[in-house]
Amino acid sequence: MSSMKSWATPLATGTFIILAITGILMFFKIETGFIGPVHEWLSWALIAGVLLHIAANWKSFTGYLSRKPALAIIGTGLLVTLISVFAPVEKESNPRMNIIRAVESSSIETVAGVAAEKSETIIAKLESKGITVVKPSMTIREIAAKNSREEKDILGIIFEQPKK
Repeated sequence: MSSMKSWATPLATGTFIILAITGILMFFKIETGFIGPVHEWLSWALIAGVLLHIAANWKSFTGYLSRKPALAIIGTGLLVTLISVFAPVEKESNPRMNIIRAVESSSIETVAGVAAEKSETIIAKLESKGITVVKPSMTIREIAAKNSREEKDILGIIFEQPKK
């Protein structure tokens, strides 16, 4: 058990620091580099670290369960979690997401106009990346499905800026 303590607490602490910093940056809409993926994926490491920390300190942890302040804090945490997951919330309209959904359901011919390129140029660009386009009337969504890719991958290739 003591060997678990020697790395469970540092794992929980280290991942907490990373998640706290990336979470604050995300709150302020600063998502450069790998901030988003690091925040999402290292959440699993934090969960593992905390669970191992609890297991390594089980006797102390169960002692907290008999104290009212600790129960209030843990109970509040559970309540906030349940409310955040299950509370009905009106979806607010996000213009950017509406635009992306509209582009994803548009044909290459339409997207070419938006990208200020010819359909043939876009098709050639996609095919150079191994993406099959049967005809210019295919939508981004259809192309993504046919090639087992995500729509954002297809759009990323279409709107990719040349490196300077």
